[in-house]
Amino acid sequence: MSKNESVSVAIEENVAQPKKNVVKVFGFPISSLPPTSRFILLSLAVFIFYLIYGYILELIFTLDGMRPHGWFLTLVQFAFYTLFALLEIFISGCSINRKIPLKTYVIIAILTVGTMGFSNSSVGYLNYPTQVIFKSCKLIPVMIGSMLILGKRYSFAEVVACLCMSLGLIWFTLADTTVQPNFSITALLCDAVIGNVQEGAIKKHKEDTTHVVLYSYSIGFFLIFIGLILTDQLIPAVSFASQFPWEVYGRAVLLSAAGFCGVQVVLTLVTFYGALVAVTVTTFRKAITICLSFILFSKPFTIQYVWGGLLVIAGIYLNMFGKKNKSSTPLLVSIQQIYMKVQQHMAPKVSQIHEGDRSTFNI
Repeated sequence: MSKNESVSVAIEENVAQPKKNVVKVFGFPISSLPPTSRFILLSLAVFIFYLIYGYILELIFTLDGMRPHGWFLTLVQFAFYTLFALLEIFISGCSINRKIPLKTYVIIAILTVGTMGFSNSSVGYLNYPTQVIFKSCKLIPVMIGSMLILGKRYSFAEVVACLCMSLGLIWFTLADTTVQPNFSITALLCDAVIGNVQEGAIKKHKEDTTHVVLYSYSIGFFLIFIGLILTDQLIPAVSFASQFPWEVYGRAVLLSAAGFCGVQVVLTLVTFYGALVAVTVTTFRKAITICLSFILFSKPFTIQYVWGGLLVIAGIYLNMFGKKNKSSTPLLVSIQQIYMKVQQHMAPKVSQIHEGDRSTFNI
């Protein structure tokens, strides 16, 4: 009996050997938390960090003469992001070795540069709420990108939600008659693709979010640095910043700290729930950012902003409510059935969307 018992114990020990991938945020493991509590915690963190980020970013560009130096501010941000990531890895005692191939990190770095660089350079010239609304509608190209990159499918509710957000975007833009729109489409497209690339790389290689930040932003730093030298923008920017060290560098430290924490949380959302859920959370957060922007910074306001913003928020709500509780939305289900019949008539080989199916947005 003793031999049999020892054998059974050995087998149980061997079976228990495989370990689950533990996901940490700022060194604290959150994999063991209940899914609902974890999602609420991460969403609140996104709200807090990015509300601070948005306020400081707009505050920086209230400085006279700062408008042409958006790319230099991005360079400073990338430097601090890299430093913060190195400090976190050093404090946690983790290895600096990467799991994701360098080629993939270069792609992520280029997309990150496009997202933050063009976005920062447009803040100085664009009414900030309008820029936020534009970026909020990246959910549309994110869906298209995830279909092409990750092969995902979407329900009728998600299609309707995208239409609502598009109409809200158009309405909001037409209302902005007092400011010449100068939003960068490049930033929007990069922002749309990067989430899907990050999601695929993180899930495939089981990379830690801190390492993703370290390698993508350090590579991006050198790309921006070279670009500023080639375009002769580095020396004028450094000269300008030296005249206002606190307004530029001091606020940039606070901006980067909030942004670094926000990026960590968003990447954790991507790890657990996918790029689309992360985009939905950040989009809803931007609605609050818009309200605070009008409250804290004086700018022209029209009631058309409200109607356009409400359409965007309605799209977000419809997306989340429709997929979470489809059984309680008979009108949506009826319209969805018509949509299915049209799909079957025009393309019989397209797979049907069943009422109980879980979409990629399910949490």
